[in-house]
This record gives sequence, C-alpha cells and structure tokens, in this order.
Amino acid sequence: MPADPIARLLADPPDLPVRSALPALADAVRDRGVVVVQAPPGTGKTTLVPPALADLLGAGRVVVTQPRRVAARAAARRLAQLLGEPLGQTVGYSVRGESTTSASTRVEVVTTGVLLRRLQRDPGLDGVTAVVLDECHERQLDADLALALLVDVRANLRDDLVLVAMSATVEAERTAAVVGGDGPAAPVVTVPGALHPVTQVWAPPPARVTALDERGVTPAFLDHVVATTRRALDERPGDVLVFVPGAREVDVVARGLAGVEADVRPLHGRLPAAQQDLALSAGPRRRVVVSTVVAESSLTVPGVRTVVDAGLSREPRVDHRRGLSGLVTVRGSRASAEQRAGRAGREGPGAVYRCWSEADHVRLVAHPVPEILTADLTSFALELSCWGSPDGTALALMDAPPAAASAVARQTLVSLGAVEADGTVTARGRQIAGVPVDPRLARALLDGADAVGPRAAAEVVALLSEDVRAPGGDLVAAVRGLRAGTLPAPTWKSQVTRLEALARRSGPARGLATRGSAGGRRAGLSLDLTVGLVVALAHPDRVARRRPKGSTYLMVSGTGAALAPGSSLTGYDWVAVADADRGAGRRDATVRSAAPLDEDLALDAASSALHDDATVTWTDGRVVARRTTSLGAIELTSDRLTDPPRDQVVAAVRDGLARDGLDALPWRESAVALRARLDFLHRALGEPWPDVSDQALLDGLDRWLGPDLDRVRRADDLRRLDVTSALRRLLPWPEAGRLDELAPERVTAPSGTGVRVDYSGDQPVAALKVQEAFGWKEAPRLAGGRVPLLLHLLSPARRPAAVTADLASFWSTGYPQVRAELRRRYPKHAWPEDPFAAR
Repeated sequence: MPADPIARLLADPPDLPVRSALPALADAVRDRGVVVVQAPPGTGKTTLVPPALADLLGAGRVVVTQPRRVAARAAARRLAQLLGEPLGQTVGYSVRGESTTSASTRVEVVTTGVLLRRLQRDPGLDGVTAVVLDECHERQLDADLALALLVDVRANLRDDLVLVAMSATVEAERTAAVVGGDGPAAPVVTVPGALHPVTQVWAPPPARVTALDERGVTPAFLDHVVATTRRALDERPGDVLVFVPGAREVDVVARGLAGVEADVRPLHGRLPAAQQDLALSAGPRRRVVVSTVVAESSLTVPGVRTVVDAGLSREPRVDHRRGLSGLVTVRGSRASAEQRAGRAGREGPGAVYRCWSEADHVRLVAHPVPEILTADLTSFALELSCWGSPDGTALALMDAPPAAASAVARQTLVSLGAVEADGTVTARGRQIAGVPVDPRLARALLDGADAVGPRAAAEVVALLSEDVRAPGGDLVAAVRGLRAGTLPAPTWKSQVTRLEALARRSGPARGLATRGSAGGRRAGLSLDLTVGLVVALAHPDRVARRRPKGSTYLMVSGTGAALAPGSSLTGYDWVAVADADRGAGRRDATVRSAAPLDEDLALDAASSALHDDATVTWTDGRVVARRTTSLGAIELTSDRLTDPPRDQVVAAVRDGLARDGLDALPWRESAVALRARLDFLHRALGEPWPDVSDQALLDGLDRWLGPDLDRVRRADDLRRLDVTSALRRLLPWPEAGRLDELAPERVTAPSGTGVRVDYSGDQPVAALKVQEAFGWKEAPRLAGGRVPLLLHLLSPARRPAAVTADLASFWSTGYPQVRAELRRRYPKHAWPEDPFAAR
C-alpha cells in the first residue's frame, strides 16, 4: 500500500459515482487547467475531487471552498476520517476565527469569505496549486466574486493555477464559459446521479393556514411542519431531516417535537461546533435533524431516509430608497426542492414530505435568484475597489451587478471614507476591508474603539455580526445577557476577542467626523449609550428621533420607524436602529433591534448628514422662508429667514403658482381686462394672438412673468407685481398696434358717450341706455368685423330693456314695443318714433 494517505485513498476509493469521472477530470486539468464538474448531491464530488487533484498536481495545496462554516468543517472532517488522520495533517480547514492546518496540509477546506481575503492579501496565492469552488449553483455573492477574481488571476498572474468549479445544476455550460476566461469554455465533466428512488408526499397545510405573513413564518404553519414531521416518523423508517428557513424556526420546530421517540438535533450556523457535529453524526437512536439551508446540498447527514420540507428559503433583499436591508423569507425554488428531496435518497429508497400542494409546486420559480441581483452590495463593491476594478466590468462575473444597487453601495463606501468618488480604494478602505465583517460594522469597530474603547466596540460589533437575537429587540439587554452567559451565543466571545485584537492593531481610526471633543474617548458613558453609539456608527442613516406627536420615530434616512409593542425602548427620544423591516402596506418600518442614544452622540455618529438649509416654500398661498438645521431628514431647529436667496424665492413662487393656480397673483382690474381682451382675440382670430388660459399662462410663466419674478425677494414683493405690464409681454408685434382697434376697451355711442366693453363672456358686451344708441343703424363689429358687439340696452333707470347684436332688426321690430312701455314709465324722456333721426 502507498505510504501517502491520499494515494492510499485513491488506490481504493469509496464506491461513489464520482469515481468514474476522475480520469476525465485529470485529462481536463492536464489539457486546460480549468474544468467544471457537474454532479448532483451525494455523488462524492466534495469527497474525492480535492484529493484527486492533490495527487495529480503533487506539491502545493488544494484549496476547496464551501459556502458556510458548518459545511467547511464537515467536509474536512469527513475527508480526514477517510484518510485515517486527525484534522490538521493532510486535511485541514479554515473558517472565520478558526483554523486547523499545518505545514503538511495538502487539502484545505475554507469558506468563500476566507478565500476572498487571501486573494486580496496575496493575489498570486503562493503555495496553492488548485482552487476548487464547490456549490457554485447556489450563486452566493462571495462565490460569484471569487470565481471572477480567480479567472482574473489565471489570466494575468498564474496561468498554472488549476481552477475547478463544481455545481449540481444544469447551468454548468454557462459556468464553463465564465471559467474559460478569454479562451474556449472550460471542459465539463458530468457525473451521473446515483440517488435511490424518492417518493413524493404532498402535505399542504389546512385551508386557513398560510405559511407567511408580514412578520415572517406563521406559528400555525410551523405547527403544521411539526405535525407533518410526526406523521413522517410514524409512516417511514430511518432518520428524518426537516428543512425550515432560519434558526428561529429550527428552535420552534425542535421544541414542538419534544417527546417523540427520537433524538431531536437542531442544525444551523449559529450553533457551537460540538452541537453541529452531533447533528451530522449517526446516533444510537433514531434522529430528527431540524436544519436550515446548510444541509441542502453541501453536507452529508447520515441515516436520513425521509425529508420534511417546509418549502421556504431566506434570501437577501434591499430597499434602497429606505436604506433597509436584510434576509427575507420567501417560497423556495423548484431546484431547491429537488436538492432537499435528494437528501432522502442517498442511502436507500426514501420519501419527501412537501408542506405544500402539487398545484403550488408548479408555480414555484425554477431557480433561486442570484444574490448579486438582490443583496446589499456594499461589501462586494469594497472588494472590487480593493482589487482595482471598482465597477467590475473587467471581471468575469456571472451576472452584472444592478446599476442602482452599485451606486448606493459606492455612495455608502464614500461616506465611510473607504473609497474615493471614482471608486478608488483609500487607505482607510483597506483598513476597513481587513476586518472580516460588513464594512459598516468595520467602521463602527474602528471608530467605536477610539470613542468607547476596543473591548466595548468589539462586543457590540460581534453582537451585530453574529446576528444574536436581542430580547425584545433591546441590544443593551443582549450585551448584558452575553456578558453574563445567560443568552446563548457560543461564538460571540471568540468573535469579540478577534475583533478587539483587530481594533487594537489598527490604532486610532482617524475617520470619525466629530463635533467638538467627541473624537476622543468617551469617558463615563453608560452601557446603554455605549451600545447606542456603536450601533449608530454602524448605521448612521438609522439614527432615529421620536416624532413630536405619538410614539413613532423618524430616521436620518427619512424612513419612519415604530418600536414593537411593549418594547423596553419606549420613551427614549433618540435610538440607534440596528435592524428594521417594512412590510407591504405599512407606513413605518418595524424596529427589530435598537439601543438608546442621546442627541450629542447622534450628531457625532451621523455628522456627515448634518446640514443647514435655507428653505423657501409656497405655503397656503404665500412664500415661507426658514433656515433649518437638520440631521438628514430629522429637523433639529427652524427659524424665520428674513432675506432668503432670490433664486429659491423664485422657484417657490413658480412651484406655488403651478400647484395652486394664478389666483395667487395680484389681479388688478386692468390686468383682468387686458387678459379678457387677449383671450377674445385668440378665440376670434387665433395666432399670433396668445392663448391666455390658466394652463397656457402657467406653461409659459417664464415668458411673461419671469422677469418680474426675478425681482421678487420676499413674500410682500409678490403682492406688488404689475401683472398688466407682464401680460403686455405676450402681445404680438406688429399686430399689437391694432389692439385698441380690434378689441377696444370702449366704443363711442352716437351720444358721444364712451361705453366700456366687457370681454369676460363668450361674446363681448356693451351696456348703454336706449337713448344713447339712437342714431346707430347697426351694432359695432369687433375683431376686424368678425364679431358683433352684444348690446345690453337699458332703461333710464339702467334696468335691462333689450339685448341684441342685430340693432337694425331691433329698431324695426322690437323698439316699438319697448318705446310704448318706456314712454308710460318715463314720460319726461324723449321717445321718438324714428330712432335714426333722433339726437
């Protein structure tokens, strides 16, 4: 037998389907140096491909990535067991804060995040002969980026670096095109599946039970998952693997299974390694493993013959407009459902109980949405900048990042001082990137260490990065519980130690924009305010102040927020929000976790959002000018502005007139009359006589009123505007010289009296006494003879006697009757029989 443990393993490998593909894998590596392995779960690709590469390539290390820490540890442990060695010799692993490797390690399993940090420190990956990217089909953000960077490394630094991408889905050809770089697509080695038959059992919930509501997974649906698991235990042999979306749901279902004739083992990423190992090891008794997605494809859970699938997944979502991001629970995809079902058929015939109907299954999306299309891209954008490709266009990404999300990420990094406006990374940005947490939390650690001390800052950042659930959303209570050991969080203390060491090595942050003496150490801060300050440094856009009326808050970002009923934070004027979400149809986001703050600390943490503005608005028909000091959307002070900027006054007036109409202008009689005359000529003659309707005047405001608006300085100036002169700017030339001819203000009656013409109606009107019209054979005609003047003929008492535009007809037919009546009522007035001859 060979002395080399890897050679021994390959001389008599386990009877796994991938064995038959190892020769093709070797040929592809020798020929191209790149290859895509398409193999369903359970075929042994994670177990045999890495040692086969190590044996083929000789000296050097084979690095294998896994999407999650629990999967990295489990894969390394299984391979070490096959070699008959303890971890840390030929096979080891490295995850955040933990490494079991040595100089003799030839296969190292790492999380994708660990590989990314190594690439940034050492793009040439000195001492590494091959990188195996496992579970590429999950399309996690780190995995997409690692693949793109490795293709770039092969093209520009290490053409000898072997790159193997392993996927369980049919997107292998697309992956092969990316892995191939500028050359032909990488060879694809396909491993046929060897799953045993899996019986599908449709187990939808009762008619009135819904899986999800605005708060997440409903308790009634989790009860249904528990009931379905109990049914599966009664109907099927072997261990049962239950899939639910998150750690909270794992705990709820596990408690609901108390008393079953089996060992109930929870499995998720926040558990201690010992508890994870317990779930991944066959036991003397029958087991029920209640797991999140960690067991979907990259882990082997021995003994499982039945799967109960809740059909739900957690996916990242970002509300860029409100500055909120996080994981949301959604319906899973058909591809995920097939992956989960396959866990029941690895060791023999099995069954999957799906907690939805066959009709619902058809409506599921085919594949999960790639994270790059839905996730917060801040960390991703910082990695790109550190790599020297801020926009990522030069990299072989499976999907381009959305432009809007990239712009928001760039803006966030600029505000942190991590990148320049063009995306070039700064020295501070590299310092932030060196902390293995989200860039916002890294900023909070570095600046917070300077303000409250490295230990306190590390405690809060570890709390936020480890996603520890705060009792009632109170982060201060969570810190107290973690310090006392009463709140379960097995990795929190080790994370605090690592982060504290990083903060001490980094030295003074020199990045916190401060007011007064706030940049120095905050002596004597209570724990409440210490936690609040660090949270505010991480999320300055989520600093929130209680609204003047009511119990809700307004965040710096402009998003409203409400504390959960009964929250211990109720009553604080200022809070720093760590986590919030806004469901459909809700006005305000619901605060999931927060800590108290005071105004001074709020101004320090969010100082980049502090601004003074001179605001000039149109309110209730008048110009209102104020000077305000605001923290983002939160107005701190407001005072009357006596001499506002002219351009803002003009803009406010324009907006106000457009919104409220022209009645806000001082329409004196002359302006109203001129507008009516112009309106008449536009209707009677058309162009070039202007349209002076409300909409036309508003649309052309700059043309006729603009020069006067430019002289407006304050609200009183608006009332002194000369609208008549402004309207005259609309007069067409040379036609304007005939205005008094075509639409005269007055017409002269035969009596010599000037009679005013009213143009406000559909037809121009002149009102005069009957005697004043004696001598007119016809009514005057306006608009160049096109429109007759409508005459309102009045009695000597100026009461209406007749209305006519056909004066000749009136004299012949209407006047005799009017004459007879008016002679009796007004005998002292002359009423000649012949009105044409009368004076």
